[in-house]
Amino acid sequence: MPHPDTRDTIFIEDAAVLQHQPLGGGQHLLRLAASATAERALPGSFIHLCCHEDLPMRRPMSIMRADPDAGWIDILYKAHGQGTNKLAGARTGARINLLGPIGNSFKQQGYRNIPLLIGGGVGIPPMVFLAEHIMKQTKTVKPFVIMGSEIPFPFNARPSRIMVEGVPDDAIACMPLLEDWGIASRLTSRQGYPGCYDGFVTDLARHWLAGLNAGQRRQVEIFSCGPTLMLQAVAALAREFSLPCQLSLEEYMACGVGGCAGCTAPVYKNEKVSMLRVCVDGPVFQADEVFPEMVGNNQKSEE
Repeated sequence: MPHPDTRDTIFIEDAAVLQHQPLGGGQHLLRLAASATAERALPGSFIHLCCHEDLPMRRPMSIMRADPDAGWIDILYKAHGQGTNKLAGARTGARINLLGPIGNSFKQQGYRNIPLLIGGGVGIPPMVFLAEHIMKQTKTVKPFVIMGSEIPFPFNARPSRIMVEGVPDDAIACMPLLEDWGIASRLTSRQGYPGCYDGFVTDLARHWLAGLNAGQRRQVEIFSCGPTLMLQAVAALAREFSLPCQLSLEEYMACGVGGCAGCTAPVYKNEKVSMLRVCVDGPVFQADEVFPEMVGNNQKSEE
């Protein structure tokens, strides 16, 4: 049975593998029966799981979907190292020990009318979770999701039937799952994948934002997850158009529960810089707090 750890918010579960599907580009979709985590997970939450009994170190994985009623969570990951390559061999019915849900979340309510969700690579799963949450939470607000990848996408892209004004006519590829939910999405890549916008996620986002009038832009807010350089570009984009922006950071994590302080990142507030732990103080932060436009030499260190 799942039981709370000393924080009373992170649970230890021996989760059963319900489905494990190999996808393109060495990626895998893993569905786990993890009722305590599924009940409490929010967009931005992640788990710290044991990839194999021979490996003592856990790996952090973003949650892509969670069904609290059915008690399962979906994890999308790429097999690229010793741990994830061993995890890729887990069969249906196997037990995988995990800690979850960990971390704070993207904002949960009070959304502007046009949320712009930007995900790159392994940053795609949290954007799917957030898009589904917004749809269920608001019933009327429909985000626009831009996803980028330089390896094959972990789904079979198809031409979108949802029109998005301001997007180039030849950028028509979408994520089928979001399309089925009635959520507009577009894909970007520099690999020449059919229907994808040829460029970075921020290139397409800038093109779209530039086509909005001032009133429309005031209804936009940005949420993003992906590699650090991409997040820096997203933060710059948000400043360029004076838009609020939340970012989910990616960091290497050892313990995943705030004990080792190995995943600290500088966060700037009130002319001070604090080293906060991405695992439990984040992973979601305000963009201007982690990528300020100017970091002066007079920043004060907060003990």
